Amino acid sequence: MATETQTQRTVGEASRGTVPPGEPCLIVIFGASGDLTKRLLMPAFYNLTCDGLLPEQFAIIGIALDQLSTDDFRARMTDDIKKFSTRQKYDEGSWQHLVSRLYYTPGNFSDPEAYRRLAELVAKLDAQYQAGGNIIFYMATPPSVFGLISGHLNEAGFKKREKGWTRIIVEKPFGHDLPSAIKLNGQLLAHWSESQIYRIDHYLGKETVQNLLAFRFSNGIFEPLWNKHHVDHIQFTVSETVGVEGRGKYYDTVGVLRDMIQNHMFQMLAYLCMEAPASFKPDAIRNEKAKLMDAVRVMTPAEVALNVVRGQYGPGRKADGTVTPGYREEPDVNPQSATETFAACKLLIDNWRWEGVPIYLRSGKALWKRGTEIIVQFKKVPQVIFRDTPAANTLESNRLLFHIQPDQGIEFRFHAKNPGPSMFLQKVNMRFDYREAFEASRGTGYEVLLYNCMIGDATLFSRTDLVESAWRVAQPLLDAWSSAAPFEFPNYPAGSWGPKAAYGLVERDGRQWVEVINRDNLEKVPLFQGGGPVFLQNLAMMLKPVVYSAGDFIIKKGDMGNEMFFICRGQVEVLDGAGKVLSTLYDGDFFGELSLLLEQARSASIRALKACDLFVLDKADFKRVLDQHPQFAASLREMVKSRYPSAAPAS
Repeated sequence: MATETQTQRTVGEASRGTVPPGEPCLIVIFGASGDLTKRLLMPAFYNLTCDGLLPEQFAIIGIALDQLSTDDFRARMTDDIKKFSTRQKYDEGSWQHLVSRLYYTPGNFSDPEAYRRLAELVAKLDAQYQAGGNIIFYMATPPSVFGLISGHLNEAGFKKREKGWTRIIVEKPFGHDLPSAIKLNGQLLAHWSESQIYRIDHYLGKETVQNLLAFRFSNGIFEPLWNKHHVDHIQFTVSETVGVEGRGKYYDTVGVLRDMIQNHMFQMLAYLCMEAPASFKPDAIRNEKAKLMDAVRVMTPAEVALNVVRGQYGPGRKADGTVTPGYREEPDVNPQSATETFAACKLLIDNWRWEGVPIYLRSGKALWKRGTEIIVQFKKVPQVIFRDTPAANTLESNRLLFHIQPDQGIEFRFHAKNPGPSMFLQKVNMRFDYREAFEASRGTGYEVLLYNCMIGDATLFSRTDLVESAWRVAQPLLDAWSSAAPFEFPNYPAGSWGPKAAYGLVERDGRQWVEVINRDNLEKVPLFQGGGPVFLQNLAMMLKPVVYSAGDFIIKKGDMGNEMFFICRGQVEVLDGAGKVLSTLYDGDFFGELSLLLEQARSASIRALKACDLFVLDKADFKRVLDQHPQFAASLREMVKSRYPSAAPAS
């Protein structure tokens, strides 16, 4: 009977084709006692072992301040792998194979004696495992010691070796701003050549990010449309439900622009928008990424004020109802902090392909849901041929959605005729899901990157010019924010959709943020509970997000009703014509349906008591939902009867 390891290797190799193990080498991890090693690096090495992608001639050496022996280090990693492994089942055989190749030497990074001991251990293990003199130095440390470690390694003789290759992996952040990035690159290049430096960004190890290139350049139907003539705009969203999670001291010096947008999101932007490379060789791809980033318009101070929104979360509630403190109440955060936990911006790319196409990016912490999505929205088709049909004025733009995480897949939204004698159109989906298409274990994002470094493929790693180009785009935002403290912080409650101003950023251009709504989100609304998958999927494509601040009137008595509202988060009050409060509505409640059912003027006003995140269903989609889903229509009418006994909704 095949073991789990054998089965996983077979499945992995079948999905990849024939992939050889990495080249023989030793890997030295500086900072090996830290969180990165136990949470991400060691699980990644374990996954590579299970998939048969680590060479037999291989060993790992950990070095850190902790006074541990090799046995201590192995025991600690064994405890941690059972907590942080991403595989469904723990494979004892694969782990024992890996753990027997783990070694440790304690040392202070500024102590030359530590590097002498390291050199002796490297020489011993290189001979023992026949690694051919090949070595990777992984700096799982703050960037402030990259130069220090590099200098000591060179003094210990690691730069000029008689045989084999030497590579170094450095973790982000690659600088704190443009001047520090230039300085850091200078420190690294003083000791290593560009070809030896592998700047790692684990986002580029995600299969869905790598698939951006495969999707664009292996499918002939989309690349001809990938330009200003067919694309209306592009949106990038990275939202997190968590706050700073005990990292207040670090995060308060960074903020979301440095932590997420300047690196992860700009990398995705480059993949999505760059020109086709001449080949898939590392420099061919990185050259095109560099050209793209050089073409991103660098904003003036006036453009920053117009095209950028920043935010900071205040007290609120998570989706599960858990009370969340505001950012300034988090441990180790300055009570007057001006650090942004949310940012949204509008970028323009000044080249022939993308001239005039707005690129909207947003990212934030303590938001309503976790998700990373890219939306490519195409231009609307002429509606003239549908003007005398029921489909008139119902056509919307086609959308291509890339789901990066936690869902992984690609979705294309288009129109199809609804069954029946009339020309009714309905939005429908074509969806590719990684979990359904491929048998693959969930990884940490580091597996591909570590393997590529072992074989000398730098495609997924950043380069000096790429790092500095990204900082040139981000620097004007940092400069503007440092010279003008935000007076309105905090400006969004934890668990919400973010600052209201972020919606204004796109709405002033006649566009809307696309909130990717899944079944879990909809089932929190009592009215939708029990709805079938077809109903929920159709509804998800029809609902649109809208944000209101406390005190805003959402609807006014006497107006004709064109929309129905669902409260995702917030609190509103129902007022009569004299301003008397009739009732209060909360999360999961809905309002505005009576006017649509009876086609009459609004019977009351609705005012936001708190900041509100709402889903809106417009009149045309409302009628379509009632026609196509009679069970939902019946439930809605029953609720209306219980709310308004004197009302008689039309059947």
